[in-house]
Amino acid sequence: MAHSNPILQFGTSRFLQAHADLFVSEAASQGEALGNITIVQTTHSAQGAARVAAFRRGGGYPVRIRGWQDGAPVDEERRSHAVTQAWQAGSDWRQVRDAAQAACVIISNTGDTGYQLDDADHAGMLDGAAVPASFPAKLLVLLHGRFLAGAAPISIFPCELVADNGKVLRQVVVTLARQWRVSPDAIAYLETGCLWINSLVDRIVSEPIEPVGAVAEPYALWAIEAQEGMLLPCRHPQLVVTGSLREYEQRKLFLLNLGHTYLAQLWMERGSPVGMTVREAMEDGGMRASLEAVWQEEVLPVFAAMGTPHGDAALAYVAQVRERFGNPFLAHRLADIAQHHAGKIQRRMAPVAALAQQLCPALAQPRLRAMLAPGAQP
Repeated sequence: MAHSNPILQFGTSRFLQAHADLFVSEAASQGEALGNITIVQTTHSAQGAARVAAFRRGGGYPVRIRGWQDGAPVDEERRSHAVTQAWQAGSDWRQVRDAAQAACVIISNTGDTGYQLDDADHAGMLDGAAVPASFPAKLLVLLHGRFLAGAAPISIFPCELVADNGKVLRQVVVTLARQWRVSPDAIAYLETGCLWINSLVDRIVSEPIEPVGAVAEPYALWAIEAQEGMLLPCRHPQLVVTGSLREYEQRKLFLLNLGHTYLAQLWMERGSPVGMTVREAMEDGGMRASLEAVWQEEVLPVFAAMGTPHGDAALAYVAQVRERFGNPFLAHRLADIAQHHAGKIQRRMAPVAALAQQLCPALAQPRLRAMLAPGAQP
């Protein structure tokens, strides 16, 4: 195969461009990366198509790192060179199948609805001729193709903001495989020959640089839950391998993600300006005070109830989040955060309310419970 990259990535988002792809590019300059990335656009959006065309032109793309780090301003441009091939699943399916055969690692970030199935997908697609509509069905067809070809194990790193994303994606794909009546040996390959790794990503990427590139904050974290036999895409100072993701997930979900969604709720309730950013919300005395009250009175007590290390780590993290939300360089629009708002409330607010019920039932959480009440969304 003429162009065999070891990393196959589903999703062309500006987030991955400024996170995993930049990590791999920076690691490669130190000899710490597995190799280059082949990127796959999974949808039919015109924006995605423009990105694919730009990736194909080569030469890398800019990532502007802007913000505060340890109290000092950072404003620098880096160039990412890891993506060296790009395909559109709908029109380049044969090339995507070839890339899947050659890959050792798969990375995905397919958005809030990425794991949803599509009724149009069917078992006849296993021969590889037709392109499935949903991401899980695409993945099943590609992994089944690897199985038939006797391919080696592969490490799969979902980056979607879903708790236990590796385990969840494996369950979706294996269940679909059973519905499509693939062979028991193929099921075994999916369950044990493929390593589905839980991972968590954390970086605010606020603006695209057209046609490819992004503006991002200095803070970045890629936390990966250790699994025997897994192959990492790279080694990087901001990539952490841990025995358990739970504490990383809870801090990010209950403080940063919840904070974003709470500000989006206030923005909608108040009829604030359409273009309002997170930084502008933090400069609005009422919005800032309301967010601080949610953190201090409704979320941090839950971490404190978990015990000393959790409470202390949450306090340190919320201080970082406060600095990140006030980043003067990032134009992170609340209108963008407010997309899929009802689903985000369920994912970000409901678990901390449930945990509070379990650990500190006397904690009132009036603001969070108001958002979780049926029909409460603006």
